Amino acid sequence: MGHKSHPKSLRLGYTQDWVSKWFDLKKMPDFIEEDYRIRIFLKNKLKLASVSKIVIERSVKSLRISLHTARPGIVIGKGGQGIENLKVNLEKITLKKITINVIEIKKPELDAQLVSENIAFQLEKHMAFRRIMKKAIEKAISSGINGIKVMISGRIGGAEIARTEWIKNGRLPLQTFRADIDYGFSEAKTTMGQIGVKVWIFKKELFKKKTIQELATNSIIKNNK
Repeated sequence: MGHKSHPKSLRLGYTQDWVSKWFDLKKMPDFIEEDYRIRIFLKNKLKLASVSKIVIERSVKSLRISLHTARPGIVIGKGGQGIENLKVNLEKITLKKITINVIEIKKPELDAQLVSENIAFQLEKHMAFRRIMKKAIEKAISSGINGIKVMISGRIGGAEIARTEWIKNGRLPLQTFRADIDYGFSEAKTTMGQIGVKVWIFKKELFKKKTIQELATNSIIKNNK
């Protein structure tokens, strides 16, 4: 996870999945731009809905959009009116038939994007940055994760010179591909300038190697047979 590439790029197809599921070389530039406009529109429209991820799937004449949110009630609205309004607006943008799926995030404190957005929101309210970071880490650790790192950069606390502050708790093997590490980034727009917030959450190892003792016992059992 270097600074020159997105932290999820090396894990695509291995522990991470694509957020745009389509492939068309001829129309790729148009589709990338359209996906960007869709995401910007939904993020601005659903600021209070805690939307973590927007997955776009394409077919010939239709679009399927999956919204991963911690507050599905705000997205759906009364009697489904919220989703219907979103469909109408998105169909005007794309000129295609839209299907929207709402997927609930049951533990928002384990979602790196939502944690970063929550920290950015509190920084905009001029709360103490160390207290915010420590509180977010305590909530995540108490939920049973293996490790977390929170980093903020900018004119923290209204200082004249920008700096970087970070807090880490637990393990965070960024170079291990089998490690399921979630990454989130957001920006806090304060009166003294923008402050960037990055969050890494190490949830679990997806493919654990067997210990030497387990391999030895298995070999003994095979030999006895």
